[in-house]
Amino acid sequence: MNQRVLITNDDGIDSPGIRALARAAVEQGLDVVVAAPSEEASGVSAALSAYTDDGRVAITRKDFDGIRAYGVAASPAYIVVLATLDTFGPAPDLVLSGINRGANAGRAILHSGTCGAAFTAAAYGMPALAASLDVLSPLSAERGGNALQVLDAAGDEAHHWSSAAQYVRELLPRLQELQAGFVLNLNVPDRPADEVKGLQTAVLATFGQVQMAVAEAGQDFVRTSVEENRARADEGTDLALLTDGYATLTTVRAVAELT
Repeated sequence: MNQRVLITNDDGIDSPGIRALARAAVEQGLDVVVAAPSEEASGVSAALSAYTDDGRVAITRKDFDGIRAYGVAASPAYIVVLATLDTFGPAPDLVLSGINRGANAGRAILHSGTCGAAFTAAAYGMPALAASLDVLSPLSAERGGNALQVLDAAGDEAHHWSSAAQYVRELLPRLQELQAGFVLNLNVPDRPADEVKGLQTAVLATFGQVQMAVAEAGQDFVRTSVEENRARADEGTDLALLTDGYATLTTVRAVAELT
């Protein structure tokens, strides 16, 4: 399997998740290039946005354990488009996005920069997979405290990125069979691989793990916050299965007209 793959994310080029994903792709014999936002770009969906200086998008070469890598002052979707234009070497054959710090599950994936990169790849005719680690764990009650507090307290390096990477390796052959215009969306519990109950095909929950709330409002301003969504997901959905300790896989169509 000597295909060219672009590895990107929305957590930024320095996140441990993207390093785990890149290593997994290299181990499978893929020709890997990494290009990701210079800084975190979560929640940007498939926005084509960039920070420019006199019309130039800054690109910084990064030390990435021998893997060619770039930090780019742009959104994940913009980076995918740049990759198709041979900006980081030969255009990729497929795109892997992640491993995201936090699940991308439910219909809230619409807003995810991780999924937005995968959707953009699909629009350009490339197979794509979005991978996420559920560090905002539904099992946080076992650890004590609110899930958002647990997320804030835990260091990134302490999470089980290798568990998600293992599932990515297993799913790579499926990308070759993926119908055009679709992406694979993978979510893995933040636990050792041997404690994950297995991989289940899932449908999207009607909501995401977190929701926006108004923290403060005045005559000429509003301040928002992110709160844990405590609603119970329906059985068989990605969020319900994640709560039960399963890794989940959902095949999602990016953009399509009604036929």
